[in-house]
Amino acid sequence: MQAIAVYSPKGGVGKTTLSVNLAWCAATLSARRTLLWDLDPQGASTFLLGHDRALDGQARAVFARDVSADALIVGTSVDRLDLLPADTSLRGLDLLLHGLGKRKRLNRLLETLAGRYDRVILDCPPGLTETAEQVVRAAALIIAPVIPSPLSRRAFDEMVLHLDRGGGRRPAMLPVFGMADRRRSVHNAALAADPDWPVIPMASVVEAMATRRQPLGAFAPSSPPARAVAELWTAIERRLAG
Repeated sequence: MQAIAVYSPKGGVGKTTLSVNLAWCAATLSARRTLLWDLDPQGASTFLLGHDRALDGQARAVFARDVSADALIVGTSVDRLDLLPADTSLRGLDLLLHGLGKRKRLNRLLETLAGRYDRVILDCPPGLTETAEQVVRAAALIIAPVIPSPLSRRAFDEMVLHLDRGGGRRPAMLPVFGMADRRRSVHNAALAADPDWPVIPMASVVEAMATRRQPLGAFAPSSPPARAVAELWTAIERRLAG
């Protein structure tokens, strides 16, 4: 089992939609036993995968080991894709983790799931937080969505500097341009500056995920964003195999 984190210190960069679509690719295109672990207290991935049941604070309780992660996992409409839902209790996760002093708690929790899944996608909250530090220690690969704009690129550069200063193990990182609109000159300039980064184009079909509550592959597999995410997943699998 290998964990792939979708993480950015900046909000609003398309992290959740990328997490959900990559999880669909893992389960469907690669036929992997896949878990999407929603670590964001807003629970957007949980919502997009059609789950409405509140956990009543149990999402954070997993980290205190008051409840097992396995007990909270639910199935989805996608074959081989399960979900570990989020709830608002995760707003206090950083404080809990700091108080516990367990720097590898997330990694240890993932180890308990190793026999059940091949891939775990971690949908991470934004910010340079203790949760982010736990993710860095646990993930085999970090996917970092970046909007093609100066502010988003600045946030990515600061994240890389922060992780490098931390010392110790840092997983491989794959930056990905998301919400790319080639009609905008500022986006074109950013894409030209980093031509080797994967690009997920902006399209209205991505917004439709919120009304359909499905991954793109389930209702618009031929759309440009769905094809781009499938290509990205192929690149991710190659990296993990290497």
